[in-house]
Amino acid sequence: MLMHKLFALAVGVALFAGCRSGPNSCQCPAAGTLAWQDLFAPDLSNAIAPEGVWRVEDGVLTASEDQAIWTKRDYENFVLDLEFKTAHETNSGVLVYSSDIVNWIPNTVEIQIADDYAEKWAKEPRSWHCGAIFGHVPPTKSMVKKPGEWNHMTITCKGPMVCVVLNGERVTTLDMRLFTSAKTNPDGTEIPAWLSKPLAELPTKGRIGLQGKHSNAPIWFRNIKIAALD
Repeated sequence: MLMHKLFALAVGVALFAGCRSGPNSCQCPAAGTLAWQDLFAPDLSNAIAPEGVWRVEDGVLTASEDQAIWTKRDYENFVLDLEFKTAHETNSGVLVYSSDIVNWIPNTVEIQIADDYAEKWAKEPRSWHCGAIFGHVPPTKSMVKKPGEWNHMTITCKGPMVCVVLNGERVTTLDMRLFTSAKTNPDGTEIPAWLSKPLAELPTKGRIGLQGKHSNAPIWFRNIKIAALD
């Protein structure tokens, strides 16, 4: 019970520090207001996952192939809190608001996870860097730790607003309503062709997922918690 209270307090403080109120804010809640639950059961019985790909060992979730794991139910208005660890050249992501878990790429908002220290990804557009809304909004700065170190990410989704706090600092804020084109972002940057639906047309309710071993580099997750927002 004590550890649970400390967890809730720590996350609440991080959220409050990372997201201030305002017209473009995701309005992250203050400490002590959230009822946390595990996103996935330890045996993955409440997940949709390809057999033999995802496994949990000592509380750490990882995948052997580039196939995503998904919740069985839809979520809207929530805070998702987790830790992740990269390897050299890791490229993965946290997937929210997915309305199609088979053809998920154009039907999902992806919060990017990447090894920004690897030249392979460092040279790509900034909207491909860790903490970005992939292909759309770059992080304000690179806050990801070096491969082998655990990172703490908190994602707040409330309606069209998505806010990302990485290692204690808000790095990304998205207002989906502003992204009305499938070709160019509001700042004029080009959207990858495979993201073929404007964010403004995506629903703000859907499945939550994690991308697997993409780009032949592993990814690890632990302490994946979710809390509903009013």
